[in-house]
Amino acid sequence: MTSRLLRIAAAAEVITLVLMLANLFTAHVPEISSLLGPTHGCAYLLVVIGTLRHPGADGRTKLLAILPGLGGLFAERRIAYRHAH
Repeated sequence: MTSRLLRIAAAAEVITLVLMLANLFTAHVPEISSLLGPTHGCAYLLVVIGTLRHPGADGRTKLLAILPGLGGLFAERRIAYRHAH
């Protein structure tokens, strides 16, 4: 997975998580949950698998990717930083 796709998947993971939590604490519309839940799950799996397969990911980066929510963003940033230096 390219860094660009990893960045998109990590952003999608965070955005869908925020939207799911907002829905949970406000209107709690079941249709929104049934749409966002699988989307969030797919984005999370893409982040984890993409990070595990990325040639620039070390052990710490791979552990970061497993963290739900912000872990994908942290992993992507770490890969980009390590690639730049």
